[in-house]
Amino acid sequence: MLPGHPLARHIDDFLTDLANANKPRNTIRAYRGDLIAFAAHHDCQIAGLTATPVRAFLGQIAGQAPATRKRKRAAVASFCKWAVRHELLDNSPIDRIDTIEVPRTLPRPADAGDVAALGTICSRRPRKNVPVAVLRDRVLFETAYVCGARASEICGMYVEDLDLRPDDEHARVHGKGGTVRTVLLDDRGYVALLRLYLARSGYTSGPLFRASINGRGGPLSYDAAHNRWKKYCAAADTGIGIHQLRHAHATELINSGVSIEVVRRRLGHASTETTQIYTLLADKVADTEIRAARRKRETLTPMTGQIAPKVPCHQPPKVTL
Repeated sequence: MLPGHPLARHIDDFLTDLANANKPRNTIRAYRGDLIAFAAHHDCQIAGLTATPVRAFLGQIAGQAPATRKRKRAAVASFCKWAVRHELLDNSPIDRIDTIEVPRTLPRPADAGDVAALGTICSRRPRKNVPVAVLRDRVLFETAYVCGARASEICGMYVEDLDLRPDDEHARVHGKGGTVRTVLLDDRGYVALLRLYLARSGYTSGPLFRASINGRGGPLSYDAAHNRWKKYCAAADTGIGIHQLRHAHATELINSGVSIEVVRRRLGHASTETTQIYTLLADKVADTEIRAARRKRETLTPMTGQIAPKVPCHQPPKVTL
């Protein structure tokens, strides 16, 4: 924010209130950038804020992705609502601005071959000379895949979020909006790798994945994790994103016959409508049932429902010359 800008103090107060309300750090960081960009379109006092600078701001970003524009509009809308609540504005100008519709697209889960890119980091049975930082990266990305969690959620995990009692291992995942869900860790190989990582790192409390490996670093940032993932994908000659690991996990559950409600809770979706989109992907369970039903239908006579007798196939008579 430029020093002396009329909105600077109010934006800082708004962001402070978001932090005090325990809003996600990523949201606060994104809103800060969005509001700084918006402030360039309004150099007057906040009481004089109208719909005109809002339209100018949205017009400037018209070429960006719908989801990005929707988030930026949400930042301005949240700020204006805060200003009305604190009697800095009489009415919110965002009420005069149409909402931004985001087309629903199908998720793109990673293929099994692409998920195998995890093996390029290190094996599930790494040698003793594998650096702890490399072991950390393998556990981090496999946690995202095994738990079906967002990368930002994994980066924010603490050792205290783990419950590694034998045969009943779970992890707490802190999701959007301050929600917390418990995820079963039902992959024996992954659990063994996680235990090895904890033993090698010596972590008994604090951030699970740290920016430095000397035990004094804070949580690894999403940007750092993203850059590491891109490096490993380049080495494996694949171009999947971190979030596709989450999609792959969800699709595997759906294809295995797990109910939508169970998948919803595991992914941390607020509504089953969001989870339902995975059923639009290739559903192997549904395909198997449809094929079985078709084969059964083909063996029944249309009128009686009885199994049709096999009719011998008449071969043409052989002609001897």
